[in-house]
Amino acid sequence: MILTLIVAGLAFSTPREIAFSRLLPAAPALAAAMWPVLPTIVLGAFCLLVMISLSFFYTDLGTPYTAAAIIAVTMAAAYASHVRLQREETLFHVRLVADAAQQVLLRPLPRRIANVEIESLYLAAQEQARIGGDFYEAVDTPHGVRLLIGDVRGKGLPAVGAAAAVISCFREAAYDEPDLRGIIHRLETSIIRHSAAYPAQDLPERFATAVVAEIPPGGGHVKILNCGHPPPLLVHRGEIRILEPSAPSAPLHLAALVGELYFVDTVAVDVGDQLLFYTDGVSEARDRTGEFFPLPDWMRRQGPALPRELLDRLHGDLVHYSGGRLDDDVAALAVRCQTSYAQ
Repeated sequence: MILTLIVAGLAFSTPREIAFSRLLPAAPALAAAMWPVLPTIVLGAFCLLVMISLSFFYTDLGTPYTAAAIIAVTMAAAYASHVRLQREETLFHVRLVADAAQQVLLRPLPRRIANVEIESLYLAAQEQARIGGDFYEAVDTPHGVRLLIGDVRGKGLPAVGAAAAVISCFREAAYDEPDLRGIIHRLETSIIRHSAAYPAQDLPERFATAVVAEIPPGGGHVKILNCGHPPPLLVHRGEIRILEPSAPSAPLHLAALVGELYFVDTVAVDVGDQLLFYTDGVSEARDRTGEFFPLPDWMRRQGPALPRELLDRLHGDLVHYSGGRLDDDVAALAVRCQTSYAQ
């Protein structure tokens, strides 16, 4: 509308040789990118009236040709606006479905389970994406609070499907299996069956790294089984400890290649200690020079912080460090041990 008024004012106030009126067809063309169909047509009609009015003052402006151009552009702009609105509506419904899928795949975690405070963070690498191959879950079981975080290799729907299969299996196995090794065996079987049921070209390379952890009802320690995943960080009495596994365990769907040996580490924790579980989208975020995000050093600078506050800081610093462009999905769980087990 502003462009139309400017062009009309210039057309009336400048010599006819400049012929600003020839710019009038641009107005409805631009309006199609933002306006609905009817306002776009009304703007085109207004431009046509302006052109007709100019013809009474200047008889040699080529009014028939400019008027024809305005009509043609307005019709094309109206159609373009209609198509744009249809696509926006389709995208809106797709986003609703994606949001619903994320609520199922990565459902909101309770802020406290038993004697453990838990907060989660998920960032998609693609701006319009809602879900990806990173996953996490936390459940309260008779064996204690059990946690899962992992990353399916690859992107797109195959990675999402594999992540959904792993999470669904964990939600059942966490209650049934008395040992973390039993959970991993169930997850291994689940991803193998899923890959066999939905084969793809990348089938030989489709695997998932994962960490399964257990905090027993009495607290005092945490059991961790790491299947090829970045090691968690423990904040213990102000000191940062990287919880590297004592022996390597195979990522999910690779046990047949490297052996089905799984090793559980037990780490002592005190009241107030905090654990940070994360995917490689955190530790491998890069700045403009290609340097990885210094996660352990970053943790040392944070000091005491609630799990939600810690993840909010991590979110902001990751986006700032990467210049607003994440190359991979990001998932993280911040866990803090409390004083007593809620019965």
